[in-house]
Amino acid sequence: MTPTVRLPSLSAFFPAYNEERNVPVMVERMTAVLPRVADDYEIIVVDDGSADRTGAVADELAAHDPHVRAVHHPVNRGYGGALKSGFAASRKAYVFFTDGDGQFDVAEIECLLPFVPEYDVVVGYRLDRVEGGLRKLNAALWNALVRGLFRIPVRDVDCAFKLFKREVFDVIRIEAEGAMISTEMLARAVRAGFRVHEVGVHHFERRHGKPTGANPLVILRAFYELFKLYRRITTEGSPARA
Repeated sequence: MTPTVRLPSLSAFFPAYNEERNVPVMVERMTAVLPRVADDYEIIVVDDGSADRTGAVADELAAHDPHVRAVHHPVNRGYGGALKSGFAASRKAYVFFTDGDGQFDVAEIECLLPFVPEYDVVVGYRLDRVEGGLRKLNAALWNALVRGLFRIPVRDVDCAFKLFKREVFDVIRIEAEGAMISTEMLARAVRAGFRVHEVGVHHFERRHGKPTGANPLVILRAFYELFKLYRRITTEGSPARA
């Protein structure tokens, strides 16, 4: 596929927690794809306090490729904390992130590019989630709740395949450190007047490592934080765009 839009510069990052076998694969895939879609690019690996060799592997890759950088957390901060570090480290005009477990095809970023001129945020939604029925049901209920509370025009708020104009993060302030971060990002972006569009992307089985998002305590905390976020956002004024 030849993209209809080419980005002037792109920061692409992924969080990694105990993903030593996935990190080289992810960097290899990004290195193959990003030169096709951006004139200038960087790849950032956010090592979120991993107990395995994730951090060392990321440093080895960065030492051999000037396009690759590694960001390290001394202790595990969770998914939200890792994404916040990735956004803070990103230097280019556009920012893209996905997960470090290889469940998305990085090449499908080309599906997002045709919508970049018109939209500030282009996000993926999973066409066929490779998860059990209970997780799919929970996700459907969560997304319906989020759309109702925040008027976010997407069907898969937590899909880890998102492309932003850098200016979005110059305007909105992200506070979440946990699973609520995707909801907060999109809720604040919509409230600030940024335009959001959604594109279907494919979802694949994890090949290495273990998922961490299904912990019941993580889910309960997400619901608690959801209503805290709703109260906070509805009492704040809308941020001003430049």
